[in-house]
Amino acid sequence: MRIRLDIAYDGTHFRGWAAQPGLRTVQGSLEDALTRILGSRPRLVVAGRTDAGVHASGQVAHVDLDEEQRRRLPRGRREEEPIEALAGRIRGVLGAYSDVTVTRTGLAPEGFDARFSAVWRRYRYRLADGATAYDPLERNHTTTVRPRLDERAMDAAARSLLGLHDFAAYCKAREEASTIRTLLEFDWHRDSDGVLVANVKADAFCHSMVRALVGMCAAVGEGRLGVQDVAAIRDAGERTAAAKVLAARGLSLVEVGYPADDLLASRAEQTRHRRDAE
Repeated sequence: MRIRLDIAYDGTHFRGWAAQPGLRTVQGSLEDALTRILGSRPRLVVAGRTDAGVHASGQVAHVDLDEEQRRRLPRGRREEEPIEALAGRIRGVLGAYSDVTVTRTGLAPEGFDARFSAVWRRYRYRLADGATAYDPLERNHTTTVRPRLDERAMDAAARSLLGLHDFAAYCKAREEASTIRTLLEFDWHRDSDGVLVANVKADAFCHSMVRALVGMCAAVGEGRLGVQDVAAIRDAGERTAAAKVLAARGLSLVEVGYPADDLLASRAEQTRHRRDAE
């Protein structure tokens, strides 16, 4: 039995998603909770592993249960199915005011794989500048820079990067990992409080890619780089010290996209073959 979990968390006090011995992680915390409920430790497979300090409101994972674990599924109210009731039981184990929660659990459609069936991921980045009043209630979810930034130049720079490209210049290298990605959406706007908000959507992201992209746009907004420079740096294929990788606190995974149910299995197979080839 495969179960889909929809997950949200404040990443401030987590050392990222992936379980690591002796460290508090999102995966470790959720698997600990599931172990208390199911009697044995399951393994979560996630749509996108987030780094330390990164938040999520739309994370997706799946877990496969064996027969014994299925028998230990909780019974909810009479009208609830046991799988749907699991989310509430997890929240109960995690406790009130937890910084991670499971918003929904459901039986995964045939062929569903949280990681390999995904067709895109969407992130949001919040950046306050010299034109924005400081809000202490948002300090763990917003990065702050001192200069006043030109949001129009930043938006133009972001849009110039769209398409299928090698983003090695905007990624932290990992051995044998491809840096070719399709950037589907990248734009900037100011919200009602004047905070700069980036919308970034791609088929997948390599390590630190979003934070490097927004850092480069911030350099454009400050006037240290021109709009045309961000694509030129991308095409050169080498990391540069011209802009900083911005802090994790401003970054949130907000949505993961999947194809229609009848295409889930073929999408997962296609993604696995591409990763193997890379």
